[in-house]
Amino acid sequence: MKLTANSVLFKVIYVLFSVLILSACSGGGEEDSTLEIPDSVKNAPTQKMKQVGQAVIDDLVQNVSSPIEMAALIKKAGVPFSKDYLSDPDLVDKYNSTFDKALNLGVYGADLGYLNMYNKTSLIINHITTIKKLTEALKIGQFFDFSTLKRLASNNENLDSLMYISTSSFNKMDRYLRESNRSNASTLMVAGVWIEGLFLATQVADKVKTKEINERIAEQKISLNDLIIVLKVYNNEPGFGELIGYFEEIKSAFDPIKIAVEMGEPEMIENDKGELIIKQNDKQTVTIPEGQMEKIIEVTARVRNLVIKK
Repeated sequence: MKLTANSVLFKVIYVLFSVLILSACSGGGEEDSTLEIPDSVKNAPTQKMKQVGQAVIDDLVQNVSSPIEMAALIKKAGVPFSKDYLSDPDLVDKYNSTFDKALNLGVYGADLGYLNMYNKTSLIINHITTIKKLTEALKIGQFFDFSTLKRLASNNENLDSLMYISTSSFNKMDRYLRESNRSNASTLMVAGVWIEGLFLATQVADKVKTKEINERIAEQKISLNDLIIVLKVYNNEPGFGELIGYFEEIKSAFDPIKIAVEMGEPEMIENDKGELIIKQNDKQTVTIPEGQMEKIIEVTARVRNLVIKK
């Protein structure tokens, strides 16, 4: 699927992984208004920091379906919009810890993609307002251009512009989080986007049986494995162990799915901009055992509702 201005925001969110710092934090204690910089970093400024390899990040970004792309697939299947799929903005007041705030910032970001695909401008305003509240609580609100976004949504102006400005805002937030050694917050945002995107897809799959949607869901097995590995970097920090346990439950439901790739001959083609690009002609076969999708749907809904504290 062509990556448009609408889908860029969510690819950007996934790229938040790109410079994750692999530093364990000693757990315990109350959380501050921001996710804490690990003691090992504060007390040992000359310590050499490990980083996740760029190739790992590139693979992760490549394997994760953008919620915008998933929403487009849902709309293409003729599935009508449902507000019931979304996380209620009123739930934001339940997120007292900074862990929950960062995680659910990703959830609301994924919902924003679904709303945008169906042009639900009034609901978009509610979600933008909620995102603003969370970014301010995480002390990154200065990078979120709320007034412009609200004006665009209120006047039903060009939604591409709305998503473009959102992209710029998330870029700035990401840069600040990385520079202030808060890449654990970026990880949580990505995890929130992933679980909400999977939830939207599985809710539709529960009602409309299509091979394309089922296979797109099955492909998340790859990104889930990578996501769990990165989350485990922060296993000693408050909240991460429990979240990893939730995602491990989803992983167990995905384990019986088989994904086989048959390498094909690449070819040079011309894209819609007149540029020559290399097209990979690999063939992917997805095998989903009977009854397995139902298990994925069930565990995804349960974990997602735990994440949003529904």
